[in-house]
Amino acid sequence: MEFQKINSVHLEELRSIVGDSYVFTSKEVLDINAHDYTEDLRFYPEVVLKPRTANEISAILKFCNTQNIPATPRGAGTGLSGGALPVFGGIVISMERFNTIIQIDERNLQATVEPGVINQVFQDAVMEKSLFYPPDPASRGSCFLGGNLAECAGGPKAVKYGVTKDYVLNCEVVLPTGEIIWTGANVLKNSTGYNLTQLIIGSEGTLGVITKIVVRLIPLPTENLLMLVPFFSAERACEAVSAIFRSGVIPSALEFMERDCIEYVMKFVDVKIPLKDGIQAHLIVEVDGNDKDVLFKDCEKISEILYQYDCDEILFADAAQQKADLWRARRSAGEAVKSHSIYKEEDTVVPRAELPKLLKGVKEIGAKYGFRSVCYGHAGDGNLHVNIIKESMRDEDWDNEVPKGIREIFELCVSLGGTISGEHGIGYVQKNYMDIPFNAVQMNLMKGIKNLFDPNGILNPGKIFPESK
Repeated sequence: MEFQKINSVHLEELRSIVGDSYVFTSKEVLDINAHDYTEDLRFYPEVVLKPRTANEISAILKFCNTQNIPATPRGAGTGLSGGALPVFGGIVISMERFNTIIQIDERNLQATVEPGVINQVFQDAVMEKSLFYPPDPASRGSCFLGGNLAECAGGPKAVKYGVTKDYVLNCEVVLPTGEIIWTGANVLKNSTGYNLTQLIIGSEGTLGVITKIVVRLIPLPTENLLMLVPFFSAERACEAVSAIFRSGVIPSALEFMERDCIEYVMKFVDVKIPLKDGIQAHLIVEVDGNDKDVLFKDCEKISEILYQYDCDEILFADAAQQKADLWRARRSAGEAVKSHSIYKEEDTVVPRAELPKLLKGVKEIGAKYGFRSVCYGHAGDGNLHVNIIKESMRDEDWDNEVPKGIREIFELCVSLGGTISGEHGIGYVQKNYMDIPFNAVQMNLMKGIKNLFDPNGILNPGKIFPESK
């Protein structure tokens, strides 16, 4: 792809749209917007804009279309697939000023928000009204709701409550050609034509820029119980996961952490987790609801199952602080691994009963290609985050051998009925593996959708679709 470079005339036009105070070309701002949480990738924009209205974004995109300038929408920059990186330079459209909770509708259990609202800020706001918005990615303290929609974020609560797509009713979206549309209606049931709302969710900012979001809410569960379950075998821990669900109990969270991951976490944050010699993995199991007696019975049932899979003594987090510490440990896993070494995080997902085969296969593939992996993730969803650690690996092997191993891991996922991303998206990092889950017919359908929305290819180019060979 070839795009026009931004010149002084372009900058003057952009200033006339958003105001001089919201056009940034300094090295400091460009550097912040050149990276996200993805490995060590850097792609520098030529200018960063911080608009405040849908009309301003509309004018920006109309201008980009006429001038053949690439535009990349960006939220908080917490992505793990390079989805918000300006691969071809051009303009970054920062959504940080779209930070208003417009309405919390307690009558209809809905809320209307802007995409720059931080996930946890929104969760806390609805919680004050005894309502609940479940999607809770690890970065919930900093990530934006708009980015959550763009990547269809999940998190620990997804196992019981679903992911972002399960809560979005309607979106205001600015199309790459500048038109402003609503994708649906503020209703729980909608069989009116194609589902444009769901098409936008997970499209990674390639089809439009989200400017308003209408989500459904649910009543807030009043009680929860949390168990920490150590296992002498990581594979046995994975085997226990599907057994819990077969028993009829649906946990509100079911997380997996390998021993190495736990050790890194305890060095990274001030949290102590019991870790006996020989323990290879932990499950974190949470149940929630409104009747504590029922939850205790659920825990008893789960415990009976877990002991059949050779776990050690099950620990109950009784106090609120204990629960908070365990969740802080789990949510810090990615950063803890990153602090240890350069790494590549692969977001694999399979049907939950296939998780033991996936974990075993990951370790075998790592041994084949000479890399070590640290695994953790949302075991209840079959979603395993595979962190490939560079450590002392030669740059040549890191650049040439590791991608071969990643490809085999993804091929294994697909062979087990899974796919190559559960919640992080494809973005820039995974795009050259899209031939594994999709054939030419499927890819051409997706490319056709992209071309219909964005005929000039100016919105977030270089994402999702493999590079032409």
